[in-house]
Amino acid sequence: MENIKNDIGSIKPLSNSLSSGTSKVGADRGEFSELLKKSIDELNLAQENSDKALADMASGQIKDLHQAAIAIGKAETSMKLMLEVRNKAISAYKEILRTQI
Repeated sequence: MENIKNDIGSIKPLSNSLSSGTSKVGADRGEFSELLKKSIDELNLAQENSDKALADMASGQIKDLHQAAIAIGKAETSMKLMLEVRNKAISAYKEILRTQI
């Protein structure tokens, strides 16, 4: 029970994060764009590893078939996740457009 109290005490109040105004909003945009770019770069790397594993399998140069299957699975899962994130972003954008002011 004491651990829970310590964990709750470390949570920052929402009002403190909102009180800094528009300068915080600009910083958040930079962080979001960096996070998005990093995610896309990781997805690209996973796709490149998958393509290399497929090429190695086709040429017979692969030594560990299990690792190749794992690389292909990671690339597939990463792509599905990125597509779902894109779909949610498009859905949110459309919802904002429908909002009447």
